[in-house]
Amino acid sequence: MRHSKHNNKKTEVNRQSLAAKIDATLLYGIFALLMFGPLVFGAVEPWSIFCVESGTVVLVLLWLAKQWLNDEITIHWNPLFLPMLVFVGLIVVQIIFRVSAYRHDTISQAWLYCAYGMLCFLATQTLRRSSQARKVALILAVFGVVVAAFALLQGVAPNGKLYWMRVPRLGGKIYGPYVNHNHYAGLMELLVPIPLVISLSRLAEEKIRIAAGVAAAIMVGTIFLSGSRGGMLAVFAELAIFGVILFRRKRSLRIALGLAAFVVVLVSLLAWLGGRELTSRVGSISEEARGEISGGMRLSIYKDGIRMFGHRPVLGWGLGTFPVVYPQFRSFYTNFFVNEAHNDYVQLLAEMGSLGFGTMVWFLAVMYRHARRKTAKWPTEATGAATLACSLGVIGILLHSLVDFNLQIPANAALFFVFCSIATAPPLLTRLRRPKPVSTQEEDFFPASEVV
Repeated sequence: MRHSKHNNKKTEVNRQSLAAKIDATLLYGIFALLMFGPLVFGAVEPWSIFCVESGTVVLVLLWLAKQWLNDEITIHWNPLFLPMLVFVGLIVVQIIFRVSAYRHDTISQAWLYCAYGMLCFLATQTLRRSSQARKVALILAVFGVVVAAFALLQGVAPNGKLYWMRVPRLGGKIYGPYVNHNHYAGLMELLVPIPLVISLSRLAEEKIRIAAGVAAAIMVGTIFLSGSRGGMLAVFAELAIFGVILFRRKRSLRIALGLAAFVVVLVSLLAWLGGRELTSRVGSISEEARGEISGGMRLSIYKDGIRMFGHRPVLGWGLGTFPVVYPQFRSFYTNFFVNEAHNDYVQLLAEMGSLGFGTMVWFLAVMYRHARRKTAKWPTEATGAATLACSLGVIGILLHSLVDFNLQIPANAALFFVFCSIATAPPLLTRLRRPKPVSTQEEDFFPASEVV
């Protein structure tokens, strides 16, 4: 009898150990998949989309295996799950009732959106502790600066090929691992807030904070060097919002010095690598933007997209059908194939109608409401820091989406949705620790009552 109890106890310990290993595999597998997308040109080709979708399915099966080992199914709810389920329901209606103008494309996009949803679900189930959030933040910050360093190196010695080896099939303005420099900027907009928040928080040692500030400056610098006007404006907005948050919190010499150091590093990098070409590029933003608004092709596409919406205002033409339907509404002549609306909001209206657009507004409103509650103590709490970094990245990509289609790029869209789910998820669990002594300098920036 005693021997039987010993075996049962040993079996239970083994099951718990295996479940913990699966949990770690799930967590790092999710973010490995998210980092895989940008490295394979944004995961825009059929083979890379298949890898993302099949990888997500494998992770879901691992999660189910963990539930089986635990002898119960435990689901942590995220407020975003409800609008996401409603959005999927609208896509199903388009497919079943043949609302879609081209069911094949709608079904293909539906599988992709299911992959985004499963990644959000898994991130909510696995990213539960502040120690996990710290590790993931460090991994993503290192990943971002490595990609930025590669983009800088490629910019110094370009040959018109991706990774100096592959010629893009349809051309484009290559920057980093992306065919389109605007989509590279979109990736950086999502990642830059992570090292930026780390550099001005108390969640890491001073050496790490300094390194994070330098990494953020390099990443921001590559957005400017890429020449993406939408990216420049989006990152300006992110930095402005973050600056307002800092100064509303407490005006101090430490904040001013930290921001000044960041600006000095950024300007030095841009002056060293950008030179006159960058200056002329930045100076042309307003002039070229006016040209596009007065009679440019993008404005014509926006107007045509609105006319598409007017013909099917409730459920739209079907998810993923914009390039198929658009030629009948095109109001200008061109030899180019218009595959996207170059405005994610217009494309969403045309493809999903007012119901789909309203669901996405609901999704963003829920995210904003829950994220705002969690950022109060971001300098000293992992929950607040993770929420603030993800929220700033989301704001940047949403602004850029007014003039581009980053959310039609699977790699960027997957990161966007996972960041939304992290910003809205329940607070992270934190181990209780004894308070650390606070130096006089730190008390100037962080009140003693907030130090954990």
